[in-house]
Amino acid sequence: MSIKSEIKKLPKSQIEINISVPWEEWKKHIDQAASDYSKEIKIEGFRAGKAPRNMVEQKVGKQALLEAAAQKAIQETYPKIIMENKIDAIGGPKAEITKLAEGNEFEYKVLTAVVPEAKLGSWRKRVEKINKEHSKKKIEVGEEEIDKELENIAKGRVQHLKVDREARKGDNVILDFEVKKNGVPIENGSSKDHPLILGRGVFIPGFEDNVEGMRAGENKEFELVFPDNYHEKSLAGTPAQFSVTLKEVQERKTPELSDEFARSLGKFKDLADMRKSVAEGMEEEKKNEAKEKRRAEIIEALVDVLDVELPEIIVHEELHRMINEFDMQLHGMGMSMQQYLEQIKKTIDDIEKEWHPQAVKRVKAALSLEEAAKELEVSVSSEEVEEEMNKTLSQYKKIKDVEKNVDLEKLYRYIKGMKQNEKVLKMLEEIQ
Repeated sequence: MSIKSEIKKLPKSQIEINISVPWEEWKKHIDQAASDYSKEIKIEGFRAGKAPRNMVEQKVGKQALLEAAAQKAIQETYPKIIMENKIDAIGGPKAEITKLAEGNEFEYKVLTAVVPEAKLGSWRKRVEKINKEHSKKKIEVGEEEIDKELENIAKGRVQHLKVDREARKGDNVILDFEVKKNGVPIENGSSKDHPLILGRGVFIPGFEDNVEGMRAGENKEFELVFPDNYHEKSLAGTPAQFSVTLKEVQERKTPELSDEFARSLGKFKDLADMRKSVAEGMEEEKKNEAKEKRRAEIIEALVDVLDVELPEIIVHEELHRMINEFDMQLHGMGMSMQQYLEQIKKTIDDIEKEWHPQAVKRVKAALSLEEAAKELEVSVSSEEVEEEMNKTLSQYKKIKDVEKNVDLEKLYRYIKGMKQNEKVLKMLEEIQ
């Protein structure tokens, strides 16, 4: 007798599979469970793995033996049912035993999510309208915009000139400082040769005011109260003693926009050449921004006509992917997720609730582009994917690094999806 299964479709792309394992098959799993137990437990008079089943059953209990056999039966039969019925299951299945006895068939049911059936409605006219509206818009860079960008470049190369005078707002100062609470140094409360631009408000209120007017070589002690909302709760709203030694005062001088300044950057013959290059760069940036905006509108148009029931497991996975991406960004800034949550006074549950709608949008966007690829008959060859993979993998010096750090199958899927989406969006942009 073969294993029987009955599949029921449920809302939100879920299915329930009722599975019946005949006694002949079920008995094998019970015997195997008894054999495994006999290797693990000690029964006097028998070597490990050689004790008869009835003695194993007496030792561990019949219910425990059947439950262990049930887990083995599920692990073996469920994947077979999935493959035989060509079910695209996603996420972790939830199994529930419905009949557990000896001498009868073993029955259980599984609740699992499947890849959702998505269908795009009428989207062509919407995309045509978006493309027409964007084609009318001219991309221009005004002279004032260029002037402002040149000023920003100059400010980014500000010179720090040592001066022998009192420190003023706008100066860069180099100082040593120590902070104490009740005469005891606080953790991470001291620094040597610390640079500080006065007037930026980086330190707690009052600190920079006290530094203003000091000269190089001068020491000053003063007391300040930490703000009530200070991120370190043990210090919030409490007084502390500050000791500051000013080591150097530097006047910040922005270089003049001139031919000489342009040439100092190493790639321009004069200011006019620099201005031309900046204008071209700004124009390219605006083109990219316009392109991204157009694509975002096209994707939104596709999502609006997408008919799909999303299983929560897909949304949940996307949500956690978003959180992991954000966590990596925070680490790049020297902050942990826990520190961030404490700072904004929220829990990870709060973040998940807030980001849930965005996760839904991201999943729908991916499904929309996948369906559009089918309609437009877009495909990506293995040669294209492998070429891009080789570029990525070339960053790793040793093959061992690849084996250790890269999931090749996952990378293949990612690159294929990325290249497919790029092809689809290019075709959609050309629809007039």
